[in-house]
Amino acid sequence: MSFTTKILLLGSGELGREFVISAKRLGAYVIACDSYDHAPAMQVADAREVFSMLDGPRLEEVIARHKPDHVVPEVEAIRTEVLAKLEGEGVHIVPSAKAAQLTMNRDGIRDLAARELGVRTSTYDYAESFEQVQAAADKTGFPCVIKPVMSSSGKGQSTVQDAAGLETAWRYAVDNMRGDRARVIVEQFVDFEYEITLLTVAHKGGVSFCLPIGHRQERGDYRESWQPAAMSDAAIAEAQAMAKTVVEALGGYGIFGVEFFVARDDEGRDEVIFSELSPRPHDTGMVTLVSQNLSEFDLHARAIMGLPVPEQIRARPAASAVILADRESEHVSYAGLAEAMADGADIRIFGKPVTRPWRRMGVALATGGSTDEARASAVAAAGKVTLHYD
Repeated sequence: MSFTTKILLLGSGELGREFVISAKRLGAYVIACDSYDHAPAMQVADAREVFSMLDGPRLEEVIARHKPDHVVPEVEAIRTEVLAKLEGEGVHIVPSAKAAQLTMNRDGIRDLAARELGVRTSTYDYAESFEQVQAAADKTGFPCVIKPVMSSSGKGQSTVQDAAGLETAWRYAVDNMRGDRARVIVEQFVDFEYEITLLTVAHKGGVSFCLPIGHRQERGDYRESWQPAAMSDAAIAEAQAMAKTVVEALGGYGIFGVEFFVARDDEGRDEVIFSELSPRPHDTGMVTLVSQNLSEFDLHARAIMGLPVPEQIRARPAASAVILADRESEHVSYAGLAEAMADGADIRIFGKPVTRPWRRMGVALATGGSTDEARASAVAAAGKVTLHYD
C-alpha cells in the first residue's frame, strides 16, 4: 500500500488521536510517539515508538530511522534543540523549529509577542527563586497569577491575592512544572469579561481563522468550550491581527491555538489582550469536531500536507464539556453512554490506559440552536457518563 506522506507525531494524547484520524483520511502513514505505551493516538496510528521526548539522542535516532516527511509535535516537553538541528539538515518540523522552541516555554512566546512584536499583553516578569517571585509581584501588583514557564493543562497555576500567598504559589508551580527549569512567570491578573481561543491556520494560501471559541476553566484547565463565542466585530478583527502577526513571525504551516483575554476599557470598549499560543490543535478546539465541517484536526492535516484550506471557516452553535477521572487507577470502564447520547449529544472516550485525579478521559459534544443551548446539552451529557474503577 502506498501513502501520500509519512508523519512522525511527537506526543500521542487525545488531540494527537484526532489528528491521526484526520491525517489518515488523507492517506498519510503515521508513527505515534509518547513516553508510555498504548497512548490514545497510538491506538489508531500505523506504528508507534515509546520514549521520552526529552531524551534528545533517542528523539534524533527515531527521526533518522523513520525518515518522516513531517515531524509534528503534539506536546511542549520536547528537546527542541534537536528539532532545530534537524531542521537545519532538511527535516520538516511542523510548523517550524522556531515555533516549537519559543512555545515550549511561556517566556519565549510571551517575549516574542510583547517585546519583539509589540502585541498587547498583561504586565509580567519571571522568577527563578522565591525572592524573585516577591520582586515580580511588586511589579505586577495583586492579584497576580503564578505559573510555570513550562507546563500543560493548567498544572502549577494559581492566583495570588496578597503577599502572604506567594510562597505557597511558588512551591506549587515548581512542584508541577515540566522539564528541568525551575522558572515561573508572574503576571498581572486580568479582570477580563471572557477569554477565547482563536484557531489560526497558516497554510500555503495565506492565513485563515476559525470563529472564536469561548471557554471556561477550573484549576487552570479547560472544562467547557463553545463556538462561536459572542464577540464584537472590532474585537475579532483585533484578535485576528494580533494572531496573524505572531503566527507569521513563528513561520511554517499548521494550526495555532491563540488565546486571548477580552476586557473592558474605561470607555466600555472591548480590549483584546494576548495570553498564550500553542502551535498545534488546542484542547478547547475539540468543539470543532461537531461545530465545523472541517475540524481543527482536519485543518492542521491539510495545512501540513499542503492541501487547500478555506479562506472562511464557518461554524454552527456547538459546545464541549470534559469527562474527568477523580482518582488513580490502572483499570477503568465507562457507564451511562446511552443515557448521555439519548438527546443527540456525542461522546468521545479518549482511551487513556490509566487515570488520575482531574485527568481528562473523554468529552461530550453537542450542537444547538444557540451556544447556551449547546452548552447545557454538553454539560448534561458529560454528567451522565460515570467512570468505574476496578
